[in-house]
Amino acid sequence: MSGHELRLGSAPSETVLPEVPAGWRRELEAATAGGARDAAAKSAVAAVAGAHPSYLAAWAALAELATEPVDAYAYARVGYHRGLDALRAAGWKGSGYVRWRQEPNEGFLRSLRALAEAAGRLGEADEAERCRLFLRQLDPDRLEGREAGAGGK
Repeated sequence: MSGHELRLGSAPSETVLPEVPAGWRRELEAATAGGARDAAAKSAVAAVAGAHPSYLAAWAALAELATEPVDAYAYARVGYHRGLDALRAAGWKGSGYVRWRQEPNEGFLRSLRALAEAAGRLGEADEAERCRLFLRQLDPDRLEGREAGAGGK
């Protein structure tokens, strides 16, 4: 062989983000209770994000609630970049799995999915495709944040 080590049976590593405080989750749940998608809901979620700017699920929720593509893109990009920082702090080296089944990862993955969707709405097809590819690489068992063949989140 040419000096390259062949490692059979080794799977990519998996990174799980740290749990967020339960109080933050309760605040976001209260802000999104009832499924409203109006200005009051967006304001309530923005208050959660403002109080806890490292809470990735709040940024994802803001992106999902945004009616304007530029707003959705901006919120999603904040969640995505804060998520990359959090992943690196958790030991992620730029490759390996970040799975949806791990609840602490959902805010980052939802932000990335929202970024793909917002980029597409803005006509940024290349960025939208890069984000979708990244989602598939992070968790190949899921299809763009949804279980393959099922509804998902």
